[in-house]
Amino acid sequence: MSNTKYIGIDIGGTKTHVGLVQQGELIREVKFDTAATAPKEQILAELVHCLEGFVETDVVGIGIGVPGLVDEPNGIVHGVQNIPSWQEVHLKEHLASHFGKPVHLSNDANAFTVGEKMYGQGQPFANLVGLALGTGVGAGIIINHVLYSGTLSSAGEFGCIPYLDKTIEDYCSGKFFRQRTGRPGAEWHALAQRADAEALAVFAEYGRHLGNAIKTILYALSPEAIILGGSVSKCFEYFKGGLDESLREFPFKAVAERLVIAPSTLDNSAVLGAAALCQMRQEQASAAPGILSL
Repeated sequence: MSNTKYIGIDIGGTKTHVGLVQQGELIREVKFDTAATAPKEQILAELVHCLEGFVETDVVGIGIGVPGLVDEPNGIVHGVQNIPSWQEVHLKEHLASHFGKPVHLSNDANAFTVGEKMYGQGQPFANLVGLALGTGVGAGIIINHVLYSGTLSSAGEFGCIPYLDKTIEDYCSGKFFRQRTGRPGAEWHALAQRADAEALAVFAEYGRHLGNAIKTILYALSPEAIILGGSVSKCFEYFKGGLDESLREFPFKAVAERLVIAPSTLDNSAVLGAAALCQMRQEQASAAPGILSL
């Protein structure tokens, strides 16, 4: 199995990233602009053209993460964000018939979480949540070593939960910094690195909001670990204090004390996660033929 290779694909509204992955390492990759406003047939044709340079004999499957709802068993994508023509795309059928390889897909937050479970910080844990903190808030859920996706891969949409006057996403994604201060998070990060007092206070406030969101996750799922990804997670050292302050208010002290919260250390986590999704699904199928755990 050491020579087994998977193709991971991260499809976004701006860029598409394709990688050849072996033993959790990205050994070849290409990125190209997603023709987001084009007809779905053109986007599919461009993806197939790219993949023709990647599908080798020893590639055993293709994994895909997309920012939309996914009918995982049938491999149908619904309503991809920022790609208007992708309202219903039979992606699995299209690629599997063209390349003769198994295809597995889910939403991008699920793929990120599976990547952490298979290759990253989540490896030691049976039950974990991956929390992607970027322009929005996405989450993936691993229960007893298996991805739980729910209906149309929509499980774990904690960002949509009402919170204060808006939603968790408004207070726990990059939106918080612009809405709260009128400045992007990257500027506050640069200031925090210079120990600017105002920036440190902004991150402490952000951490307290994120801590409140994590308390909701603890009430619902009580995972062993929460792995943070996305651009905001790179500021972890600056919002950790506020996060810890909020979690000290959680009533089940023994649960909070055992919880591991860590930022991802994986490079190229999106495309690695897509490959890991394929690997996990194929290993599940081998362990329990005919059963697909969602």
